[in-house]
Amino acid sequence: MATSKLKKVYLCSECGYETSKWVGKCPDCGSWNTMTEEIKSAAPLKTNAGYCAAPAAVSLLSEVVSGEEIRYVTGIDEIDRVLGGGVVPGAAVLISGDPGIGKSTILLQMCRPLCEKLKILYVSGEESARQIKLRALRLGVTGENLLLLPANDLGQVLGTVAEIRPDLLIIDSIQTMNCAELASAPGSVTQIRECAQQLIRTAKEKEIPLFLVGHVNKDGVIAGPKILEHMVDTVLYFEGDRHLPYRILRAMKNRFGSTNEIGVFEMLESGLTQVENPSMMLLSGRPENVSGTCVTCVLEGSRPLLAEVQALVSKSAYPVPKRTANGLDFNRAAMLLAVLDKRSGYPFAALDAYINVVGGLRLDEPAVDLALAFSLVSNLTDTPIRDSIAVFGEIGLAGEIRTVGRAQARVSEAYRLGFRTVVLPKQNAAQIKTGQMPELTLVPLRSVTEIGTVLGTGGSRR
Repeated sequence: MATSKLKKVYLCSECGYETSKWVGKCPDCGSWNTMTEEIKSAAPLKTNAGYCAAPAAVSLLSEVVSGEEIRYVTGIDEIDRVLGGGVVPGAAVLISGDPGIGKSTILLQMCRPLCEKLKILYVSGEESARQIKLRALRLGVTGENLLLLPANDLGQVLGTVAEIRPDLLIIDSIQTMNCAELASAPGSVTQIRECAQQLIRTAKEKEIPLFLVGHVNKDGVIAGPKILEHMVDTVLYFEGDRHLPYRILRAMKNRFGSTNEIGVFEMLESGLTQVENPSMMLLSGRPENVSGTCVTCVLEGSRPLLAEVQALVSKSAYPVPKRTANGLDFNRAAMLLAVLDKRSGYPFAALDAYINVVGGLRLDEPAVDLALAFSLVSNLTDTPIRDSIAVFGEIGLAGEIRTVGRAQARVSEAYRLGFRTVVLPKQNAAQIKTGQMPELTLVPLRSVTEIGTVLGTGGSRR
């Protein structure tokens, strides 16, 4: 048999697209200057049409033990919630986020309660054992079952796993792992794909939970081929400004639990601390008697959260008015400004509009529409919204207020935190049970033309 030859290919570092010639723009994902040179082996193809491998063992579905009830509880409630109740044996979890956001910190803190019952192998390709020890002392992490391996050679890592057989494996980070059989450099598309594939295969075969730390690129997307996110069972993403104390751990994908669940943490000198009442945290420091600020209730997975939406409108100094939206979808905000201008007669078309969600939270739910509209009208008319009012509802292009899901949970959360008046869609108001909320006042709305009436500035301007 002829020996395999080496050939030069170009791979896109964003999506993994492969081509034999260098191009400035990736034909698949459209990214510029992402094609990197790789050397790969051109192995001879199997020409025997009758070739087949040895048969694999098969199992009846009725005989397979699901083991769904077997989960390793981390002892950190916010992590367990995001993971769907704990760590599933054999699951591959990818955790990513901006540099300095707390990825390595939260994994090392997770080892503290798990070390009491599990043998953990912490593989670090970025730090030495002494550096990890210093961070562990600061976080108060101790335990005889936590084993450290400063290495980035994949073969050495797999050999160590086969020898000591840990109960949990942490790789920090997957971009630093290097397979000696490949000629490409660590961090390349080929290296990340091959290293992740072998680590995940080992985790599945030996029923070892695997945590992979992944870097992000300049656009905030997980670095490496997109297939990396498809190979793992769970993708966790750390959100938040690293210059602010609060962090949000969000499940972007989870084969063993609900997606879009979040965990809220606060970064202190002693590490990441759970925030048991995130709604109170997001509303702390709220100004009083100031126009342009409104409280809304959104759903993050199964958890209702109260958040503060702020808006500021002013006379524009530009030929085209400026719009800025932090924490909200820009196109959604522009649509709501157009609806208020067209349906209610408020002159937003000629004004600059600045929109912000306090606390670094990202709100993608349509139920925030009505609160944003209240903030915009409040600031335009310089009319403060009473501190006891919470608002939620979706707005359509005709200016109608549309129903949203789980209205009862939203109202109950607002009432628990002291909000006694809730503005909501008229269809949802008929579904609310107020038996255990005697002081609650519901204000049902059918159209954005009624916003001025609630604020006390009159109805529609048209």
